[in-house]
Amino acid sequence: MARQPRQRSQSGFYHVMVRGNGRQVIFSNDTDRRAFLHMLRTCLGDNGIELIAWCLMDNHAHLLVSDRDAELTAMMHALETRYARYFNETTGHVGSVFQGRFKSKAIETDAYLLQAVRYIHDNPRDRGYARDAYPWSSYGEYVGTPSIVDPKPVLELIGGRERFAAFSEEGGRDTYTFAIPAKLDDGELMQVAKRLLRGMAPYLVKTLPAKKRLACLQALKQAGLSIRKMERATGLGRNLIQRELAREANSAQ
Repeated sequence: MARQPRQRSQSGFYHVMVRGNGRQVIFSNDTDRRAFLHMLRTCLGDNGIELIAWCLMDNHAHLLVSDRDAELTAMMHALETRYARYFNETTGHVGSVFQGRFKSKAIETDAYLLQAVRYIHDNPRDRGYARDAYPWSSYGEYVGTPSIVDPKPVLELIGGRERFAAFSEEGGRDTYTFAIPAKLDDGELMQVAKRLLRGMAPYLVKTLPAKKRLACLQALKQAGLSIRKMERATGLGRNLIQRELAREANSAQ
């Protein structure tokens, strides 16, 4: 099957994610993380790309970049190649380090730019870390001294650095999610569904009155969740989900 072309961003902003092959760890220790950031800084400079936000987790990394000159593919190819060589040489790993080509999402509005920043900085919270206590994201650069990020596009939108901590807490109604992969383990699925439901635990959907329950199911469907994933996340039966969505669709005709 031919690869689909990447969506071009008219604004120049992209949310990028790389994941370990087979979801394996790509950062085994802090030395690996420092090496990745050093290579990232070099590759950004070589390709004229600005970094807006970042977060490194054990088996994946999120980057938010400004790419005005359409150099993202070249930059990411250089970064992945250099880091894969380093990782294989230092760990004895054999084979691909990253899972396929990097994923990217075009960010076209100021609202989604801000939500993407919150989404990236919230990644550690899903693993039990406080934003300000996690050392491997750009959150500390926003509330402290910038190192490799350019915070101006975000800080100008929210009213300055002193507003950043409060801004980071204001994401309760965010619906932004990077993408919905074909395969999600239960923890990842619950994380995605909770964000789409604006912070509500997915299993609570089945306790809601019919009208509110339907609104939740519609939100999950519109975001791209399959019936099977909706069933897993909410605990509602597949037939019930299909029946409620079909009834609403028929009444709208």
